[in-house]
Amino acid sequence: MARSSSTSRTTTPNEAFRSLRGGLSPGEFAAAVRRAAREIGERVSCDARYVGRVEAGEIRCPNYAYERVFLHMFPGRTLTDLGFEPRQTVRGRGARAIPPPRAEPIPPHRTPRAFDGQRPSRHGRDAAPPGEHIHDTEEGDVLRRAFMTGGPAAIASLAALGSAPHASAAGRGRPGAAEVARVRQAVRDIRLLDDQHGALALYRPAGEALRTAYELLDTGAKRSAVDDELHSNTGELAISVGWLAHDSRRWVEARSYYAEALATARVGGDPALEAHAFCNTAFLARDTGRPREAVRAAQAGARAARQVGSERLRSLLALREAAGWAGMGDRGGTEQAIAQAQRAYERGEPPESPEWMTFFGDGEFASLEGQCWALLGDWRRAAECAGSAVEAARRDPHFARNIALYSAELAGCLARSGRPEEAAAVGSQTLDLMDQVRSTRITELLADTATRLHPARRDAGVAAFLERQRSGPV
Repeated sequence: MARSSSTSRTTTPNEAFRSLRGGLSPGEFAAAVRRAAREIGERVSCDARYVGRVEAGEIRCPNYAYERVFLHMFPGRTLTDLGFEPRQTVRGRGARAIPPPRAEPIPPHRTPRAFDGQRPSRHGRDAAPPGEHIHDTEEGDVLRRAFMTGGPAAIASLAALGSAPHASAAGRGRPGAAEVARVRQAVRDIRLLDDQHGALALYRPAGEALRTAYELLDTGAKRSAVDDELHSNTGELAISVGWLAHDSRRWVEARSYYAEALATARVGGDPALEAHAFCNTAFLARDTGRPREAVRAAQAGARAARQVGSERLRSLLALREAAGWAGMGDRGGTEQAIAQAQRAYERGEPPESPEWMTFFGDGEFASLEGQCWALLGDWRRAAECAGSAVEAARRDPHFARNIALYSAELAGCLARSGRPEEAAAVGSQTLDLMDQVRSTRITELLADTATRLHPARRDAGVAAFLERQRSGPV
């Protein structure tokens, strides 16, 4: 969620930080911060508003990503020297150690340098160097980034699983309950960190963890019960990695991972895993313009789900089917599937429902329904659903990514509904969340909204959003 200062605390302007800005405008200084971030492989969405909040004393201590950038810009200084308060004072607990920077040499065109207080060049210095791939920067040091965004314990399980000695190679015996538990924990940690921060930072370590899980699966457990559990959890891990690829717009990789999960489900005779794999396959088919495949995959998932006993799973699969019908322009089929989803959802959630379905609450239902109306071009109803999704998500701030996603969807619907001022306001609120969440899906939604709002750029609120979106994470 967007950070805000406490109403009961009097803020003290950060004069030390203001003096470091020198003669630069807040916007120019923000550009220098973003440029410095790229030099060390970081990404921050710093803008003039953020600089103003720091100088006003509203931000008493920056998050870990900004901390690294500021200390890079002003070498030899501490956060206290920059006018910030100690982290343990702000958060009420001891500060976590900052992991060291990555060991490999930094390419010559990105050699770190101290901030010199000069105005940024107008000849492209603030743009990424030619040939530099954003994904390489974002994911090049995943462990370090995960520590900075608040998930050190969770990401550690992915690293541990991905780097563990393989039983087959080490000759230490076949996998048992301990290995199954580690695979299961990796799945849970991916879901937790994705809910909090988005997919980009997790994709590579999650893929390493999956490779290790499949090696364990190939080795085989001594007991059939353990082997069944290993199959099930490895399949769930494949779906989780597939989702990270899906959310990062790596369509081919996502399709491959979902297919691996489906094969694992079929081999292991696991209907719950099969339903999950078909559910995600239907979602991917919709996103990649194959609505008929989305319908068929959702229906196949529904057949597998009959053996699971979860009404919520049936509801979700019905919404996946509805999106397929909407993609084909079949309003009647869409309405029928949505009604089916609503009936199943209202029956409640029995204990038999799969663990991975914790994300599917009121907000997600409203968002998925809204996406169906959007595919049909009914932007008024789509905006209503997206607004309901945002309200529901804000009641559970644990799902930071969902708040950002639903807000981005709402901004797009409002823009298409001819309500540019409201769209710009919601879009700006979404940008406030992007320091916490890294998702290609959300970034693309905001970019599309900005394009659609361009004709209304004379409005002050719209102009402010367009400037923030243009100068945000690059």
